Amino acid sequence: MDHGVRDERISSKVRLEAFTEKYREALLDFYLPPEQLVFTALPAETLDAAIADPQKLPVVVLQDGVAAGFFILHVGEAVRDFAAGNPRAVLLRAYLIDYKMQSHGAGTRSLALLPDFAKVHFPGADEIVLAVNVKNAAAARLYLKAGFRDNGLRREGLHGPQRILQYKLKKEAWLDKEVAE
Repeated sequence: MDHGVRDERISSKVRLEAFTEKYREALLDFYLPPEQLVFTALPAETLDAAIADPQKLPVVVLQDGVAAGFFILHVGEAVRDFAAGNPRAVLLRAYLIDYKMQSHGAGTRSLALLPDFAKVHFPGADEIVLAVNVKNAAAARLYLKAGFRDNGLRREGLHGPQRILQYKLKKEAWLDKEVAE
């Protein structure tokens, strides 16, 4: 497969799905150029560990039914370092869109779907957090455009300083209303 050629097909139907084995082969074929690999890991490196960890949910980004991206949602004690101690935070990690699918809207659309997806799979969650390398300006722009906020939190990552971005999950309106008796 020629990973250097982008798929010129533009599609608009994007959805998120929890990983199942039917997507393994496609995910293991994902490619990123070296300048992007500095900031994330391919599914070949992260998938099996995520499957084995009950506090991690591997997620496939589908564009017109084709695996276009991947990420992991992580909960539990390990997340607190990223979430200023918030036990109800969900950490978005290892987010990527396969190189041949980039620039066709899968990133923007998948992040727009993320809050509702996270609320379904982690109903007690009140925020999504992520760490983005300060040198990864393109990813930071995408996350900020999707509604994540930079509240000034920083941490040191494997490849340098990281910005911690936060997305506050809204409660459903019906949860705030009292039922009249």
